[in-house]
Amino acid sequence: MSTRFAVLGLGEAGSEIARDLVAAGADVRGYDPKAISVDGVIARGSEAEAVADADLVLSLNSSHDAMTALENALPALSAGTLWADLNTASPGLKKALAERAAAHDVDVVDVALMSPVPGKGLRTPMLVSGAAADRYVEVLAGLGADVAVPPGPVGSAISRKLLRSVFYKGLAAAVVEALRGAEAASCADWLRGNIAAELAGFDERTVDRLVDGTHAHARRRADEMAAATEQLEELGVPARIAAAARDLLVELRDGGGKSLVAAAEVATDAPERYAKQLVSHLGRLIPWQTDGDTSRAAIGDGVGTVVVGTGVLTLRAEAPDAETLARIQHVLGSHLERFGQRNELSVTWGGEQR
Repeated sequence: MSTRFAVLGLGEAGSEIARDLVAAGADVRGYDPKAISVDGVIARGSEAEAVADADLVLSLNSSHDAMTALENALPALSAGTLWADLNTASPGLKKALAERAAAHDVDVVDVALMSPVPGKGLRTPMLVSGAAADRYVEVLAGLGADVAVPPGPVGSAISRKLLRSVFYKGLAAAVVEALRGAEAASCADWLRGNIAAELAGFDERTVDRLVDGTHAHARRRADEMAAATEQLEELGVPARIAAAARDLLVELRDGGGKSLVAAAEVATDAPERYAKQLVSHLGRLIPWQTDGDTSRAAIGDGVGTVVVGTGVLTLRAEAPDAETLARIQHVLGSHLERFGQRNELSVTWGGEQR
């Protein structure tokens, strides 16, 4: 028997996904409090009516309405129904949904839509996390969806999206604020071209340069951003992003952002193989993010990094205290030495406070 879908929320995203499900031959019923109709979708009068005979529920209302939608649907949900929350909500809310539904024997998966839905619909790249993530993938991928499963419980998928949003939306806000100032200073065309050239020059080493430069030059940059904040205020432009950057740099300058850093360079003729083995093994318990030759993971309150080089594998540990630093060193170093025991790999750490 084919999967019966219920789509709750038939706004811009929900209607496109529901429409694509119908086009793929799926049996879809839907509900929206604004009584929006979508061709091929069986209209129901409430959340409870929509989910009563559904196998898989897609909740696409809003983060503010996500819990209300679940509460309204719970009395009609059958045990074993899969509830997928596709709203951009905090990891905490996603976990709360899972806990609330668990009492009714309903599994919840956390789905993060990783690009705008219009124009893509069901083929919008998705991340899904939770114990029942594989069930979601099995059903949706078979209908043409683009779904990936990051490691971790409910909340892990949206966590990745929101952390990425800190960068993407923060970058956009910085550009908007800078261009507002440039308009007031009559140099908008020049600054727009300068920003475009800088962004075009980004590569896989840019993140390290930005992070390391911010720590190394916090004192000078704090003064620079204080002056930039004053300039925007003189131009009559509210300084929100500039002021936030100034405050972060002041914190780093004054020691609030100090951390302990240790690194170990391990000579080997197979750095890529060992890095893959190390990240794959530790990835069973710790989510890793790999970008090119660099893999990073949050370990406790710190960060472990594995970098593949030419004839060398670099391990890096960063933590707010010595105990956490030692734990990260042990996790990375002991596993690598075990994997490389036959070739007598040895990890020797060196470090300093920055």
